[in-house]
Amino acid sequence: MSVPHSTRRLSLLTPSGRLSLGNYLGALRPMVAQQRQADCFYGISDLHALTVAHDPAALRAATAEQAAILLAVGLEDSTLFVQSRVPAHSQLSYLLECVATTGELGRMIQFKTKARDSRSVRTSLFTYPVLMAADILLYRPEQVPVGEDQRQHVELTRDLAQRFNQAYGPVFTVPEATTPPVGARVMDLTDPTTKMSKSRAAGSIGILDDPDTIRRAISRAVTDSDTGPDAVRADREAKPGVTNLLEILAACGGSAEGLTTYGALKRAVTDAVVAELDPVRKRYADLVADRTHVTDVYERGSARAREVTEPVLAAATAAIGL
Repeated sequence: MSVPHSTRRLSLLTPSGRLSLGNYLGALRPMVAQQRQADCFYGISDLHALTVAHDPAALRAATAEQAAILLAVGLEDSTLFVQSRVPAHSQLSYLLECVATTGELGRMIQFKTKARDSRSVRTSLFTYPVLMAADILLYRPEQVPVGEDQRQHVELTRDLAQRFNQAYGPVFTVPEATTPPVGARVMDLTDPTTKMSKSRAAGSIGILDDPDTIRRAISRAVTDSDTGPDAVRADREAKPGVTNLLEILAACGGSAEGLTTYGALKRAVTDAVVAELDPVRKRYADLVADRTHVTDVYERGSARAREVTEPVLAAATAAIGL
């Protein structure tokens, strides 16, 4: 019988690029706050990175970098683990594939979009929503905070859990999708109509960027041709670039009071971002200088994740007849 955990939080980040200021303000900083209120499991989903062509050495390097960053931002009180070090994730994924259908996987929006843009896609891209379902169901949360772009995956998770339970017995908690509190929404500096991503270099700021790199990136941020006395104002529709800079400034603890020119705004944003990220960058440097602490934290975290997930996998394995 499943044991739900309403205060358990689970989030996985894929090491598919450098973590950006947007990831820090929109995801990592809220994760730090959550760990004081819940039993948090935060993983690096390296298996998800295999769904597209990749360089093995680059993947290992990105995984190691992300592991240290999660500690550098302050996630010391969470259970940190690497997905591939917890075998139940891939093992339960196969059992869930045995109740999933090609029709429902083919309707997944992300697969349809990527398949349309490519002549050939990997089978793992087609089936990875099932792996995401396994990621969730192994930890038996009652609620899954999710953005709109991932809501379809949670609905699939619910469908697979219900189908499995009906066919083989009540193994899984069927989670509810919930809307998380609105965090900082950081947009691309050169295209403020799109979110800052891990893969776009020109319009993004990396968490580990040095002050000069941050300054250059913000100096290139688009604004507009307005030179009036109220040019520095928030207006998402008419002034998306300026609004983005103002929101970054506020999220990093700065103030727009007295700013009347775009040059002054960019200098203020630069100072605020540098002040926000500098402690993270320094802590990261200390961690990678001697990776013993990082290794120990992830070994302990992966061990605890195995302890939590193995009984769920065992229950599913027995229920399905193995």
